[in-house]
Amino acid sequence: MAASMAGLQRKLLQAALAYPGAKEDHPWGETVVKVGKKIFIFLGMAERGSMSLSVKLPQSGSMALSLPFCKPTGYGLGKAGWVSARLTAKDTVPLPVLLEWLRESYLAIAPKKLAAKLGDGE
Repeated sequence: MAASMAGLQRKLLQAALAYPGAKEDHPWGETVVKVGKKIFIFLGMAERGSMSLSVKLPQSGSMALSLPFCKPTGYGLGKAGWVSARLTAKDTVPLPVLLEWLRESYLAIAPKKLAAKLGDGE
């Protein structure tokens, strides 16, 4: 089960790094992906068999917060639309949902010029 969470984390990291201007960093010993100097996803292995992520969800945040494994991100970030999820193998979250959250977070953080490179008019 730990491998499946590590695999999920790897897929999210690869997807995040595919966005224009995205780069991986490791502040505070945690894996993050930034666009410019701004983080758009925090990725972490919470403990064996689980993983955590935090993303900025200005549109779908309230829906995400209705899920039992999500909560507002700490350190006051929740007030700014950040949502944290702690996932285990028993949580049934389809990868496409997580990828949509990733996209929403990128679009919320990225400069308009880079976001426009996605070509969908958002």
